Amino acid sequence: MPLDVAAIQRTLRDDGLDGWLLYDFHGSNPIAAGLAGLVGGAHMTTRRWYYLIPATGGPRGLVHAIERHNLDGLPGEKTVYAGREQLDAGLDALLSGLKRVAMEYSPGCAIPYLSRVDAGTAEAVRGRGVTIVSSGDLVQRFEAAWTAAQLATHRAASDALYRIKDRAFATAAAAVRTRTWLSEYALQRQMVGWFEEEGLVSDSPPVVAVGANAGNPHYLPIAEQSRAIVADELLLLDLWGKRREPGSVYADITWVGFTGRRVPDVPARAFGAIAAARDAAIALVEQAARDNQPLQGWQVDRAARTVLQEAGYGPQILHRTGHSLGEQVHGNGVHMDDYETHDDRRLLPGTGFTVEPGLYFDTFGVRTEINMYRGERDAVVTGARQSEIRKLLE
Repeated sequence: MPLDVAAIQRTLRDDGLDGWLLYDFHGSNPIAAGLAGLVGGAHMTTRRWYYLIPATGGPRGLVHAIERHNLDGLPGEKTVYAGREQLDAGLDALLSGLKRVAMEYSPGCAIPYLSRVDAGTAEAVRGRGVTIVSSGDLVQRFEAAWTAAQLATHRAASDALYRIKDRAFATAAAAVRTRTWLSEYALQRQMVGWFEEEGLVSDSPPVVAVGANAGNPHYLPIAEQSRAIVADELLLLDLWGKRREPGSVYADITWVGFTGRRVPDVPARAFGAIAAARDAAIALVEQAARDNQPLQGWQVDRAARTVLQEAGYGPQILHRTGHSLGEQVHGNGVHMDDYETHDDRRLLPGTGFTVEPGLYFDTFGVRTEINMYRGERDAVVTGARQSEIRKLLE
């Protein structure tokens, strides 16, 4: 998507910033590379480049002589350098007169997903009398926000994931009823085929986890190590994907089933707690959107985690409440996190994200994951919510 320079400049002026300085070396800053259109293998990016969008005036770039055409797709004049003395002089000129610029930086690396500018480059900028502030909300507005077309791709992907989830549960139930051998890995392979049928792509096969394996949040079955799906065990499915079309954004869901007729009390109570935590987070997001009130990612995480802690499950929490969704499954927008990090970025209109509280024990794990989209004056859940562990043999 082309950079909307005029809109960026209005935002910079509103935020009291002199500019947004994009910088990358060898793919170290995928956010900047994506904004500059330097992803996908069409460009060699082995040298440092800078691109400044000032609050007023025309954009300007600084690019190496052997890769001088890399920024040709962006508006504004470009300065070419080769040697380090030319680079220093070019950076002097690029930053002349600026006092405060945004970069992909997070104070204290509080948000590592955003903190892409290395310490040495930050020193070089600050050494020229320039203060660096975080570009977090700029990234959300101009890289992480979805278009109407992207929202449509998300909804299509979400619908497909729910169909695949239902097929997987039905396949597991049939195997248990007929005592047909079916492993986690074998079911995962079938799901990969269903992704192909649905026109979805993903960066990973789905999670299929039985019993104690569900207590590992990032468990993935492999052919050499995979449990059989048998009666009277929890079965956790975590699946994420997007449409094949360029620009499509991800959907990501998690559901839990039980390969029997009566769910034991201990996992049933744990699931009830995560469902309540999820719904508390959703309600907070919906209310803030209706009231047009600012809401930060850490506040959503805290709303969910408070429910779990008050229910006595604090030690079983291992991860944040949710993550941004984009063209990558973990997008560049705000995460629902006051646990692993303190994400103080705001939930801005046009962004999508997950809400996925989980609890993890030695013998089982439970997680419920839905997706939300923040509109201009509303926030919506884009798929069904699981209210209780699904009994597969009813």
